[in-house]
Amino acid sequence: MSLLSMTLPPPLGATERPVWTGTAFKVGTTTHRVLAFEQDQSGWSEDLFALHQANVGGDHFIDVASRRHALQELDRWLPGPGGVIVEIGCSGGYFLRQLIAARPAAEAIGADYIRDALEQLGQRLTNVPLLQFDLTRCPLPDASVDAVVLLNVLEHIERDDLALAQLHRILRPGGVLIAEVPAGAALYDVYDRHLQHFRRYDMPRLLALIRAGGFEVLSQNHLGCLLYPPFWLTKKLNRLRPPKTDEKAGQRVQAAMESTRRSGSLGHAVMAAEAWLGRRVVLPFGIRCLVSARRPG
Repeated sequence: MSLLSMTLPPPLGATERPVWTGTAFKVGTTTHRVLAFEQDQSGWSEDLFALHQANVGGDHFIDVASRRHALQELDRWLPGPGGVIVEIGCSGGYFLRQLIAARPAAEAIGADYIRDALEQLGQRLTNVPLLQFDLTRCPLPDASVDAVVLLNVLEHIERDDLALAQLHRILRPGGVLIAEVPAGAALYDVYDRHLQHFRRYDMPRLLALIRAGGFEVLSQNHLGCLLYPPFWLTKKLNRLRPPKTDEKAGQRVQAAMESTRRSGSLGHAVMAAEAWLGRRVVLPFGIRCLVSARRPG
């Protein structure tokens, strides 16, 4: 099934079902670059999107390593050049662009919670379908996609179990889930609160959640293992010395983002070494948890 043949429900404010034309969605007599559906409250916002774009962008060493890992996992578990691949939380579109370049025969779909992010992305990726929806109320049809990629999304959703149920529903039997979330439940601090994370994850809890959602776990690992000692210390100090006001919390988060960006060259080198190591062993801890899973069938 491709998006051209998918039956999507009517978007917000419409009664007709949308049709993807190859460059936009046609709904009755109108066209929409971004198709928007009903949403509930989320732990993500336009302000957070703007903060991330201004301070992290697409070249942060951990995010670069994250996208590289996701592409490698798709190659590993989704053989063949084609398939329908959805990135949920596509934000600035960095992974989508790499996905299109790496797998031009695949049908890539981008989804996010933030309309402004999608509208900006639609101006740059003119032939990629873009959907705005709440993952716990996903509009995609049952068994309609071959792979879903979520890079740092589940922590922003209060009912992550409902999100995983939707992912299981839309994946075809044998379809692949590539997920990444912040690691270290005990390290939740002011940084996480400011970024509207509902939680951080420990790997056993994450694996149990994914298996309870009906998935078969294919692989697991951590990202940022070699950077973990200073990260752990910073998190512990933040918990011991929490800022007294929201303004001071924002300043601390801003300073942390700027500090990691200044260490970009060293960070890229460390992540390259870790990528080599991670292909040979399962790293026991890190800044983020990485899991690939499959819907059985």
